[in-house]
Amino acid sequence: MSDGVRAMWMRGGTSKGGYFLASDLPADTSERDAFLLRVMGSPDPRQIDGLGGADPLTSKVAVVKPSKRPGIDVDYLFLQVFVDQAIVTDAQNCGNILAGVGPFAIERGLVKAEDGETPVSIFMENTDQTATATVRTPGGKVSYEGEAKIDGVPGTSAPVPIAFRDTAGSTCGALLPSGNVIDVIEGVEATLIDNGMPCVILRAADLGIAGTETREELEANDMLRAKLEAIRLKAGPLMTLGDVTEKSVPKMTMLSAPRNGGAISTRTFIPHRCHASIGVLGAVTVATACLTEGAVGSELAVIPDGLRKTLSIEHPIGETTIVAEMDAAGSVTSAAILRTARKLFDGTVFA
Repeated sequence: MSDGVRAMWMRGGTSKGGYFLASDLPADTSERDAFLLRVMGSPDPRQIDGLGGADPLTSKVAVVKPSKRPGIDVDYLFLQVFVDQAIVTDAQNCGNILAGVGPFAIERGLVKAEDGETPVSIFMENTDQTATATVRTPGGKVSYEGEAKIDGVPGTSAPVPIAFRDTAGSTCGALLPSGNVIDVIEGVEATLIDNGMPCVILRAADLGIAGTETREELEANDMLRAKLEAIRLKAGPLMTLGDVTEKSVPKMTMLSAPRNGGAISTRTFIPHRCHASIGVLGAVTVATACLTEGAVGSELAVIPDGLRKTLSIEHPIGETTIVAEMDAAGSVTSAAILRTARKLFDGTVFA
C-alpha cells in the first residue's frame, strides 16, 4: 500500500480511530490486518511508528460500506487493533466508534444528507445488530458543532443520539448465555450477560476493592488483575465464547453503589486495561444487569420507577446515561444513548 489509502480519523464518543471505506482496504483479511497494524504502529507500547495513541481506546478502526440489507443504509465492521500485540480482532462491537459512522457515511456520500437532521441506519457486522444514529446536518452538511457534552471529552459537540434494538445475546446467543442469573467462578459470584457487549458483572467488594479507585490504582493492583483474568478465562466457555485468552471479550465490570447521584458505579477492565470510562454497549449491558432481578450488584443500583428508565452509569471520569425501555414483564426492549463525534482529519494514510 505504498501509494497510501484514503482514511478519515475521527473521535467517536470517548474513543478515537480510523474510518475506512471497505472498498479502500485489501479484500484479503490477513492483508487488511497487516496493513492496519502498520497504520497504528502495532505492536509497540508507544505505537511510535503509526497513528495509534498507545491506548486501546485510541487504536480502533471502523470499516464502512453501503448496505444491501433492506431498510439499512450502511454496514459497519469494528476492528480493535491491539497496542502491544500483533492482533486485529472483530470479536466485539464498539458503540463509541459507532458514533462516528453516521457522519462518516454522509461525508463519504453513502447517505444523502437532509436539511436539519439525517437518520443513518447502521448494521453492525460484529454482532448482527442494528442501530440508528441521528446526525445534525444543517443545510445538508454534517455539523460537528453543538451543545452536547459527554464525560471524558472536553468541550461540546453536536449530539449524535443512537438507538439500539434487539441487542440481547448479540455475541453470546442469549442475554444470560450460561442460563443462570448468577454463576460462581473462582469463588466469586458473577452475572454473565450480553446485551450488546459480553460482560462479566462482579461486585467490587467481592474483589477486595471499594470501586472508587482510579484507573491507575486498579492497573497497579497485580492481585486484582490476576483474579479478574482467572475469572475471565473460565467465563469465556460459559458464555459460548470459547477460549478467550487472545480475545478482547468478555469485559470485566465491577459494581459498587453510586456516589454521584447515578444508578450504579462501575470500574471495567477491557479486558486487561482499566477503561477510562465505559463502552457504550458495555453501559447498555450493565444497565440491563441492574434491571435484572437477582443479578450480581442489582441490589446496589438505584432504579427509577416506570417502564422508561433513565440510568446514569458512573465511571472513573464521569457518567454515561442510558435510557432503557421496559416491557410489562420487566425485560429491556430497547436502549438509547447520547454520544458525540468530531472529524479530526481526512486524507491519505501510509503503511
